[in-house]
Amino acid sequence: MSIRVCFTGPKGNSIEATCEAGDNLLRVGQAAGLPLEGTCEGQMACSTCHVIVADDWFGKLPEAAEPEEDMLDFAADVRRTSRLACQIDLTDDLDGIEVAIPGEAHDARGM
Repeated sequence: MSIRVCFTGPKGNSIEATCEAGDNLLRVGQAAGLPLEGTCEGQMACSTCHVIVADDWFGKLPEAAEPEEDMLDFAADVRRTSRLACQIDLTDDLDGIEVAIPGEAHDARGM
């Protein structure tokens, strides 16, 4: 079963991506061309994959671990539903999840 991910880009544009269960939100967003740099390649050593999860979906995610919360302290435009995309593994329960990329997002990969 494919999982749909509904992204809102930093300029307000909507992008829908599909993936398989077990895929990571960071990789899905990067494949969709979104400015999710992921400098640390998912090792939770940066905050360049910061996303804002829609309120309706935030409670369906496992709680963020303390190291993730610490990394979010360095992210711009952090909100109550902020998470690091590298820490969200997509499951069938998350089909249709909605996430936004903060307007301050910058991707040094040149995308």
